[in-house]
Amino acid sequence: MNIYRDRPKGKFIQEANWQELYVLTQHWKKDLEFYKDDLRFLHGLIDKYFIWITEKENLDSVKKIGTNLLKISEKCQDLLDKVSKHILQLGELVENPDKGESRIFRLEHEHLEDEIANFVKSFRENRKEVFTITEYVVDNEKLVHLLET
Repeated sequence: MNIYRDRPKGKFIQEANWQELYVLTQHWKKDLEFYKDDLRFLHGLIDKYFIWITEKENLDSVKKIGTNLLKISEKCQDLLDKVSKHILQLGELVENPDKGESRIFRLEHEHLEDEIANFVKSFRENRKEVFTITEYVVDNEKLVHLLET
């Protein structure tokens, strides 16, 4: 199990009260909104340099990264939707703590945390790849344009 380090170590999910889980989930939502904005920036970066590419190898690399970014963007939106729903459920539990099955909800909370941790790992890998390929393309494409003039 991956642990999303926005929460204390140990059995926090099993022992925390509903308000604490609510606050934690609000942090997840803010983080995901930040990632969504960052993904928009990365898409813009790819689009900006895409039009200057002349080498097929670079074009293929950028297309692949663009496809990966689209998948990650979809996953981010999916997680935002899940977190929003989860926040509503937590709000209901804060108001009426005896309603619902606590153990099942806490398992769902833990599963959601794992999904977010996997998303963050994937996001970071792809972000690094975007910057690496952008730098590579810019450096290589500059040489081609200089040789043509």
